[in-house]
Amino acid sequence: MVETLTHAYAPLLIWTGLGLLLFNFLPVNFPKLLGKGLYWFGVPIQIFALARQTEFSGGARIVPFLTIAIVLLSIGLASLVWRLLKWLNNQKERNPHLVKHFGSSPFLKFNFSDRSVQGSFILAAMLGNTGFVGLALTSSIISPENTNWAILYSVTNNVISTYGIAVFIASYFGHSQNKNNLWVQLRDVITVPSLWAFTLGFFSRNLEFTPTIESGLNLAVWIVIAAALVLVGVRLRSLQGWKSLKNALIPSALKNFLVPLLVGIIATHFGLTGETRLILVLMAGTPTALAVLILAEVYELDRELLASNIAMTSIGLLFTLPLWLILFG
Repeated sequence: MVETLTHAYAPLLIWTGLGLLLFNFLPVNFPKLLGKGLYWFGVPIQIFALARQTEFSGGARIVPFLTIAIVLLSIGLASLVWRLLKWLNNQKERNPHLVKHFGSSPFLKFNFSDRSVQGSFILAAMLGNTGFVGLALTSSIISPENTNWAILYSVTNNVISTYGIAVFIASYFGHSQNKNNLWVQLRDVITVPSLWAFTLGFFSRNLEFTPTIESGLNLAVWIVIAAALVLVGVRLRSLQGWKSLKNALIPSALKNFLVPLLVGIIATHFGLTGETRLILVLMAGTPTALAVLILAEVYELDRELLASNIAMTSIGLLFTLPLWLILFG
């Protein structure tokens, strides 16, 4: 257990720690430039390389469907919890007892009338960092014969969830009402560069590149992961303590604990065991994806909530990882 955790934590702590250390020495606009660089170049290159390695064979064929099911489960839970919190917020104004107990609660401090906050809450709870943190974790824990499950999950999540469903949600909740229509949301989805990178990578699987190019693509995958983890460290350092973090408690609990726990229980019920079950649980419980910060810039979402959720879920992973290894490893 200790050796497994050491291998899993090492890349997360090293690169995130580097971002924390470099914070005071970096230009103010560095995080934004790095985030956009990853969005337009880094992530597409990573997805292109992973798509070329993806094999839809054997039991792994079910992974894309499981990935989408987990994403929909996360969206459903986040929407349900948001409605419950909104109902409690409305009730506290009518019930003195609730005001006494929940009046100062951070759980009811959301601006429930702001659609962008609702969209940010859902994205924070459903969008996992499977391409960076997920692959870094599974490569340290999972045996080589099962890595295709992790790669398939990551690719499906990036293409369908991060740059498909998430863009649709961000466009729906972020656009002003006069711009908010189905055509605008579909346009935003189909113009995402990572979707085109996946298409090119998937249909070029039978093309043989030179060893130098193949090695370069493989190296690029890990460079992108390292750069993304550095960005996590920079974002962690920029938060303003508890004031920034308190609103992220609930979506972080959903992302770090409730969703992966339900995934593990449901997977066990349907007969999945061992490393394949653990991959689903680990991927479902990865920290909130960095892509939400880019979506926040593009669609005017709640930047502080999303950045805080990345911080909370990144820290929370350090505590939930041993639990998942004990329960589902």
